[in-house]
Amino acid sequence: MHDQFEQLDWTPVADNANGDQTPVAPPQGPAAGAPVTPDDAHLLDAYSSAVTHVVRRVGPSVVKIDVDRPDPNAPRPDPRDPNARRRGGSGSGFIFTPDGFILTNSHVVHAGKKLDVTLADGSTHEATLVGDDPGTDLAVIQIHANGLTPAVLGDSGKLQVGQLVVAIGNPYGFDATVTAGVVSAMGRTFRSYAGRLIDNVIQTDASLNPGNSGGPLVNSRGEVIGVNTAVILPAQGLCFAVPSNTAAFVASRLMRDGKIRRAYVGVAGQNVPIHTKLVRFYKLENKTGVMVAGVETGSPASRAGVQEGDVIVGFDDKPIKDIDDLHRLLSDESLGRDTKITVLRRYERFDFLIRPEESPVRGNDE
Repeated sequence: MHDQFEQLDWTPVADNANGDQTPVAPPQGPAAGAPVTPDDAHLLDAYSSAVTHVVRRVGPSVVKIDVDRPDPNAPRPDPRDPNARRRGGSGSGFIFTPDGFILTNSHVVHAGKKLDVTLADGSTHEATLVGDDPGTDLAVIQIHANGLTPAVLGDSGKLQVGQLVVAIGNPYGFDATVTAGVVSAMGRTFRSYAGRLIDNVIQTDASLNPGNSGGPLVNSRGEVIGVNTAVILPAQGLCFAVPSNTAAFVASRLMRDGKIRRAYVGVAGQNVPIHTKLVRFYKLENKTGVMVAGVETGSPASRAGVQEGDVIVGFDDKPIKDIDDLHRLLSDESLGRDTKITVLRRYERFDFLIRPEESPVRGNDE
């Protein structure tokens, strides 16, 4: 699925990115340089305590990932040189299980021939790729080490705009760099490097820099609620993270199968509220659904009769409240099977039979 109205050009916060940071402008206006009152000092102390608590809790789980991959543009190598036709890169990740499974970005590790992970204590371990999904820019790798500290995955569905978040990563190779900000918006959509539109991403103004890719975005309770993935350049303060609920689902499939085999129905969608009268009249379980922003010609949705403007509220007799719900149900289990899809079209409710197909390209849209 994708939202045709939120297609943003993006630059991965990734390996081999270079550039200088723009210094933050000093505060302007009458408050600039004003003395800090006791009340202000109390608020600043509370803010600082929240950030330091997050860093103490999640910092030991954050890792630096160094990648060695072939360089197809390099001249013909000297066969005696083991480093020939190689280009390196680095990114971030975080341990999310005690037995060494690590979440990161697909664009950090994709096509890597050798992965080295540096832990918070400075030790380095060789990692193996468990699976990666360019469609959501997520990947899982694994190391074998003792005494690991896993981070806790929180519920990104409970996030609110304005909520404090902290990003931790290894920009430009610097270890455990911390930035803080707020959730600027929810439900954004941008195009992954593989070409797929990733839906329902988190927008934050917590600064991300090259090397932050794959690092955790954390709430004030020290729970990971997103995987940092991209910035919009040259814009300031436009940074994005894949929600933890999406990451948890993708990670479980990668750990089980090594890849994501997606069902495809050919719609672009965005989360929308449903009028209370319609919720009551049709006895819907949720107050939100997925509005169809576009239907691809010749797609399963088009053949089934789904139209632009429809709001999807059910799939396979299960309620749909948001894009994450639909993503979870559009799995390999629904491929080639006639499935009921329920939509609201203005004030009427319609049920259609749709037969999802396998995505034409791995990681393509739903």
